[in-house]
Amino acid sequence: MNVKLRVLSAGVLFFLGQNTFAQRSQKDTINKETQIEEVVMVGYVKKSVSSLTGSMTALKSADIDTPSAISVDQALQGKVPGVVVNTTSGTPGSFQDIRIRGVGSFTASNSPLFVIDGVPMVNGNTTADNASASPSLSTLSALASINNDDIESIVVLKDASSTAIYGARGSNGVIVITTKRGAKGKTRFNLDTSVGFQNEAYNKLKMLSGAQRLSLLKDGIANQFNQTQDEAMQTIIDNDLGGYSLWDGKEYGWQDLLTKKNAGLYSVNLNASGGDAKSTFYASLGYNKTESTSIANPFERITGLFSYKRDLTDKVSFESSFTGSWLKQNPILEAGSFFGNPYLTRVLISPWVRPYNADGSYNIDEFSDMTSIANTLYTQANNVIWQKQMRALINNKVDYKIIKNLTFTSRLNVDFLFNDYKAYYNRYHGDAKDANGSSERRMSQNFNLVTINQLNYIVKFDKHRIDASAFFEYQKNQQDVLSGYGENIPADGLTNIDNTSANYSTGSNYEDWKNTSYFGTLNYSYNNKYILDATIRREGSSRFASGNRFGTFWSIGGAWNLHKENFMPDVVNELKLRGSYGITGNSGVGLNRYQATLAYDIAYGQNGAAYANNFGNPNLTWEKSKTYDLGLDFAFFDSRLSGSIEYYNRYTYDLLQSVPLSRTTSFTSQAQNLGAMRNQGIEASLKFDVIRSNSFNWNIFGSIATVNNRIEKLATGGDGLPIDVYAGSVYRKAEIGLPFMSWYMPTWAGVNTQTGAPEWYLNGVDGERTSNYNAAKRVFQGTAIPKYTGGFGTGLSYKNIFLNANFYYAGGHKIYEQYAQFYMRTNSFTLASYNGSEDLLNAWQKPGDVTDVPVLSYSQNDNFHATSSRHLYDGSFIRLKDITLGYNLPKDFIKNIGIDGLSLTVRGTNLWTYVFDKGLKLDPEVSAAGYTTLTTPPVKSIIFGVNVQF
Repeated sequence: MNVKLRVLSAGVLFFLGQNTFAQRSQKDTINKETQIEEVVMVGYVKKSVSSLTGSMTALKSADIDTPSAISVDQALQGKVPGVVVNTTSGTPGSFQDIRIRGVGSFTASNSPLFVIDGVPMVNGNTTADNASASPSLSTLSALASINNDDIESIVVLKDASSTAIYGARGSNGVIVITTKRGAKGKTRFNLDTSVGFQNEAYNKLKMLSGAQRLSLLKDGIANQFNQTQDEAMQTIIDNDLGGYSLWDGKEYGWQDLLTKKNAGLYSVNLNASGGDAKSTFYASLGYNKTESTSIANPFERITGLFSYKRDLTDKVSFESSFTGSWLKQNPILEAGSFFGNPYLTRVLISPWVRPYNADGSYNIDEFSDMTSIANTLYTQANNVIWQKQMRALINNKVDYKIIKNLTFTSRLNVDFLFNDYKAYYNRYHGDAKDANGSSERRMSQNFNLVTINQLNYIVKFDKHRIDASAFFEYQKNQQDVLSGYGENIPADGLTNIDNTSANYSTGSNYEDWKNTSYFGTLNYSYNNKYILDATIRREGSSRFASGNRFGTFWSIGGAWNLHKENFMPDVVNELKLRGSYGITGNSGVGLNRYQATLAYDIAYGQNGAAYANNFGNPNLTWEKSKTYDLGLDFAFFDSRLSGSIEYYNRYTYDLLQSVPLSRTTSFTSQAQNLGAMRNQGIEASLKFDVIRSNSFNWNIFGSIATVNNRIEKLATGGDGLPIDVYAGSVYRKAEIGLPFMSWYMPTWAGVNTQTGAPEWYLNGVDGERTSNYNAAKRVFQGTAIPKYTGGFGTGLSYKNIFLNANFYYAGGHKIYEQYAQFYMRTNSFTLASYNGSEDLLNAWQKPGDVTDVPVLSYSQNDNFHATSSRHLYDGSFIRLKDITLGYNLPKDFIKNIGIDGLSLTVRGTNLWTYVFDKGLKLDPEVSAAGYTTLTTPPVKSIIFGVNVQF
């Protein structure tokens, strides 16, 4: 087949892919046991599975083949026992909270370390760097710049034996990402296209219609002033309550108006790989366009990857890769009580307000007469808000084989991340109306340099094998931020700061940090039966004072491959007992916290001025974790039945806490290493190949992970009592012996059947009730940390057809519906000023009524909406994460059109969700904090695609 015909065929199939809504298939759905032992990348080194002593889970590219997941962290949920992915927002490209084996710190980072191609990376929410004026904008993940289609494998490291090699960054677990590389042979091309649509996965919250709101408003007035319904209606008319005179009697479905149904999703990825006897290459180009289920503009991303490997001589090989990406996200103001938040708007906006005028233009003139919320349809159409991210990731590696068993490896990595944020607010309506329009621009650049030098020695004699490595690593990170702001824009069409003329402000800042490490690893095996693994790392960080800058972290692990013993029966294919113990650290503390510092961001008499802003603590040091792990891996009956079970116990100490200081110091608190916390639990997974044959295969699998979290130690205050980390919070309390992130609030007792008043238990448990909210005792109400999580599913294939389904579940935790404080009020706040939930239709009416919504009264404050267990729900749920139906076209057919493979698939994501607590109306996948928030919820999607290989 000539080149021209190949290109023509590829173009035809590309067009076919868009018109048949196709997306690539999951290859090798039923994996068969091979005779070649699997090798996995566990950070800096590769290891065979039999030589592993630590807890790790390896995922291949097919396992994370989730086109609706913009960033790879979204594809991990339910795939790895002990890993919880908390959805902070469903806005495309948003940052996700990831927790591995629970929460290990009060105030420092709880996020895992990401390692890409052997190099530790800096990843997180880049919006925090860009949007100083709008801290609750949609988050933007640095991982969103990585194309999932370019990822070859992911390995999640969980215990000390696996993570101690990363020293002060391994305490929260490590996620190792390996990108694709070329293979020797002729050049092969792979084309993926996918088209689909998505909607909100789960949202049962319904708001009052205009007629319902009027009916309840009359009830509230009648109850307050002892009036009849007709008298109450007249009161509404006479006082024009809620802007009633402007209501035309029509129903306006703001929830539908501010939600994009069937939001589109489209992606295309093309890659090529090949090589000869001395060199290989891999090149890819990808494009993604994903619409949000809010009314924001779509997310767009362009990515490219080129990697090249060459054997320069018999002893020297060189490898280099370059990843470049550009993306644009159109964020919305969310995760906060802002009237510019479209998800808050669609809940709280008065249903009497019409969105458009009679001529079809946006209604903005009457909005201020009926509500303090702006017409979000107008502001979304006339404001300009976007953030762009450009990333260049360069990896270079040289291997020099000094002698037969001794190799020197040098890596140099440069990661450059540039973020650009712009926000223009129009001068007619919305947040900047009083300022006659405003414009903000903020740019940040992050430069991350990592060099790693490694000396590796491998020797084998008799039945012994020794693999030893020594490393030196240096990491330097620099970040610059430049911002500007202005108000008073003179004319339409002008959106830049240069066009403003009032209230100018500018800002810039710079910060940097460095890490230096010396470490070594030793892996010894005897006859591949008995394994000993040891790691030691000496690491220094500029985040701490010179006297506490260096820390030592280490681990030791062992494994016994029992299946290699002669006494084991043939039905045992794998039986490995493993255990490990070690100390890792957490350096995720704020920069310069150890220093006594001055700030210069104020003026005095139009002159620069300084003030002390941090007391400092030169004794500040690493948070540390002692972790031990015991596990058993097994496979029986020709590996038809396989799985693992393990127990872990992680004790984290020297946790940072803010300790009160004497006011004579001019400061209220100081950060000190005084707290401790423990996480322990069991993780288990099981897979069974029910049917194996040449034409039909069926397997089932499942996993479960438990977390028992407990606060072991808290700093002591001047009164001799433990210091509450959540001091002042109406939601939580930290107490020794209880889980971290514990809910602590009054206990709801119901509605008084005779008076309709809300009631809470006086002692916080049972017995006597009170309608005086402030008299009710606050008590422990559970934790936001799921006590168990896991996944299960099945895979089937018949000849060229395959079907895979994956479920995810979580439970044992509580979720608080934080915004019930707004839409569950029983007075004018919801009935006249804003809007309320349909649950208010169940309000108490007369003596004898049994309900959980108190009597409505126009001007009362009964504290029904205040923090209590009434708005706390069981967070347990089950979700169908992925279901894929695919068809691989027969090889005889595809050869006739000159290609090597063609697969068609249809995939569903989050199509079904079962929530155990029917009172929970919003999506159960919430942030790690445990609150439901009015943010873009997770999405359910249906995606069609085609994969072509030629």
